[in-house]
Amino acid sequence: MLRVFVPLLLFLVAVTSSLATAIKKRPPQTLSRGWGDDITWVQTYEEGLYKARKSNKPLMVILHLEDCKYCQALKKVFAENDEVQAMADKDFIMLNLMHETSDKNLAPDGKYVPRIIFVDPSMTVRADITGRYSNRLYTYEPQDIQILINSMNRAKRLLPAEL
Repeated sequence: MLRVFVPLLLFLVAVTSSLATAIKKRPPQTLSRGWGDDITWVQTYEEGLYKARKSNKPLMVILHLEDCKYCQALKKVFAENDEVQAMADKDFIMLNLMHETSDKNLAPDGKYVPRIIFVDPSMTVRADITGRYSNRLYTYEPQDIQILINSMNRAKRLLPAEL
């Protein structure tokens, strides 16, 4: 009995140790999901709307999917651009969603990814702040980073009192 038990015990210890090492090597999953670890992110659309209203800052909603190559490319440029990161952290309430929503306000022209929607503190979706594509108004591609910066500047300047 002891001859069977000892090897089995050693095997279980080895497997457990290997699993623990593999788990430790994985980076922690944060709300940023790779879009910027130094940015404060909200968890839900409702929380974002509440904080936008309370702070008088616009809400920026990024809708994306993990396995979308266009989303991954935009995420890389977004996370590496110091100007975007600074503005996002200082001037916006930030939310990124990795699932489609049933809220029609977040899909004014259809359900595609990536798309970035700006919502002002009065909880109005800014339909006038769009990217450069007429068939996907709220999408931005990596080469559109300057257009996104311009959109961000426009969203933070035009608060509800100024409309």
